[in-house]
Amino acid sequence: MTEANWTRRRTLAALGSLPAAMLVPSLPAWALKPGGPPVARVEPVSETLWGETIVDSYRWMESATDRDWEPFMKGWAAYTGGVLDAIPGRKALAERIGKLSGDLPVANAPQSAGGRLFYEMRPAGANQFKLYMRDAGPAGTERLLIDPGTMTGEGGTHMSLDWWAPSPDGRYVVHGLSAAGSEDSVAHILDVNAGQLLPERIDRTQYAGPSWLPDSSGFFYLRLAAGSKPGSPERYLDTVNWLHRLRTDPETDIQILARGLSPQVPIERNEFPGVAADTSSAYVLAGVFGGVRRENPLYTARLADVLAGKPQWKRVCGVEDEVTGFAFRADELFLLSTRDAPNARVLRTSLSAPDLARAAVSVPEGAASLEAVALARDGLYLRDMDGGYSSLRRLGNDGRVTPVALPFEGSIQGFNASTAEDGLWFAGTSWLLPQSVFHVNGKQAAERVALAPAATIDTSGFEAIRSFATARDGTRVPLSIIARKGLKRNGRNPTLVTAYGSYQISSSPYFNARGLAFLEQGGVLAVAHVRGGGEYGKRWWRSGQKLSKPNTWRDLIDACEALVKQGWTSARHLAIQGGSAGGITVGRALTERPDLFAAVISNVGANNALRAEFSPNGPPNIDEFGTVTERAGFLGLKKMDALHAVRDGVRYPAVLLTTGMTDPRVEPWQVAKMAARLQAVAASRRASDRHPVLLRVEFNAGHGVGSTREQRDAERADEYSFVLWRSGHAGFQPKV
Repeated sequence: MTEANWTRRRTLAALGSLPAAMLVPSLPAWALKPGGPPVARVEPVSETLWGETIVDSYRWMESATDRDWEPFMKGWAAYTGGVLDAIPGRKALAERIGKLSGDLPVANAPQSAGGRLFYEMRPAGANQFKLYMRDAGPAGTERLLIDPGTMTGEGGTHMSLDWWAPSPDGRYVVHGLSAAGSEDSVAHILDVNAGQLLPERIDRTQYAGPSWLPDSSGFFYLRLAAGSKPGSPERYLDTVNWLHRLRTDPETDIQILARGLSPQVPIERNEFPGVAADTSSAYVLAGVFGGVRRENPLYTARLADVLAGKPQWKRVCGVEDEVTGFAFRADELFLLSTRDAPNARVLRTSLSAPDLARAAVSVPEGAASLEAVALARDGLYLRDMDGGYSSLRRLGNDGRVTPVALPFEGSIQGFNASTAEDGLWFAGTSWLLPQSVFHVNGKQAAERVALAPAATIDTSGFEAIRSFATARDGTRVPLSIIARKGLKRNGRNPTLVTAYGSYQISSSPYFNARGLAFLEQGGVLAVAHVRGGGEYGKRWWRSGQKLSKPNTWRDLIDACEALVKQGWTSARHLAIQGGSAGGITVGRALTERPDLFAAVISNVGANNALRAEFSPNGPPNIDEFGTVTERAGFLGLKKMDALHAVRDGVRYPAVLLTTGMTDPRVEPWQVAKMAARLQAVAASRRASDRHPVLLRVEFNAGHGVGSTREQRDAERADEYSFVLWRSGHAGFQPKV
């Protein structure tokens, strides 16, 4: 066993993926051929859907209690760790990545409450984000409030700060903590003045979405159903919105919205009820959110009636009204709607007597997509999106809309305002601009606020290019390219292209400090802004959704072919990467054009679309991808399903799949099935005529939301080393 291999095994044991006795794997005979990866048990299950027979050879993996499941995943963790550790150049690359990420302090967009400023920051060298507070705004003395790095979960696992919200008076912070990246949050309440936690704990608060009462005496929050357990198909059904009063037993909390509780507010089993309050208003606004559904019904009621247990809910809008965002102040209600306006417009009505039919148009539809609003004392701030790049406007209290200049060309991350104060807080970033905090306050330009020290990373040797690729149907697809200045377009550059394309989420510019290590090796990083995302609003999203989903992966393919034609790279040096729903994108690009790529990386990817809705997080995603209970839904999902698109006898490129065993969003079995299927196809070919299949398993991580900096560093080191190896980079080729 090599030293690198031993190091990886030792690390795996420490993380809990291999018990100490399994530093040298001891697996069932079926699970591990000498020198090779685990081999999955084949146990076909057939079912007929809309006249078609679907055969699933690995359905057994969907049971976490199956006798072979854990050994199979432990075997992959050990095997893949050994292969990746053996890549020459990986160790030095990992050290460089660790230095780049460690030297970069990062602060997220702050929230202001009670004259105090609250914000998350990961200081230079820190492993996790921590919550800080400053009295009297950004000029005040910084104080550390919550440090997950000082906490440990069961079995010594790391803890993550999932979400948080300060009370209006700034005295309390309710926050969710979870172990091992599971997002299985337990709510805690910090008394900021006393520096102590209140005694109550509230579990099952993964998507709590807390909203404080105006007097800071308690908060509304969402809680998963009693008895709900991670991995259960019932996990996200029958959620309830509760009211919690400070220093009371959570068992005495009051139900505010739940299925069947109020005939005025109908709620389905897979919908999530939310309630929002504001210090300026005598009313609350309730929403019934259909998982990832963008258009949701809204209702309003007097706060006093809600607290008295006698709310008279008034309907504001339904799904058909296509309201995708809102903000309110006093009796004013602003609604972001795409009905008859695909790029969205802002409507204004009242909370006391909502009437959408007579609502005034405060901001008409424009050429760019209006994607979010935030309401401050001095007006309504508007975040626009055009091709992946953000811009900012303000609707003043005088009714005039004025642009707000940004000192960068990139994206706005975070978007926070308070009706009790003037101005807007946000984080801004771009391909070569480290994330920075900005504030707008009565001026027509955003100004940087130094909550975190300025980054010292030198990016002057690189360039970011805004380009386009022409898709096969003539559509212009934005294509962002980041590389060293003056890099020769000789067709031999290792190139990694990422794509996503779901939920109307834009693949906007962001600063990838770890990626600089790849660029320094002569690599090219590119982003294909494929359809299904939000780069051009609702139209762009809908043209890559459900039955139109093939546009998403074909846009990626066409963007990659454009890079080849432009001389950036060639099929011998080209890799693609996508994560989560982006697993559909790269998985189907892989199966449709295996000849185009040297390597494919799928991170916690959705690979088995036909079975996704039967996982815990499946029902909330039906609005985005469809359901097999409808013929059109079945046809769309079958096209998206990369697992069932894998064909025997095909020479697929090298593939690296990753998963986290505590992932609550994409079940690890989706990834494991894909690995097993690809490995079976590869094993059927001659050793000299096949490429490796690797499955990277983290036992102390989930979907990546709660991963530590060091975990992310290690994963990027593995991925970039894998691409450099498979694309033929001289410094990363194992000796024969």
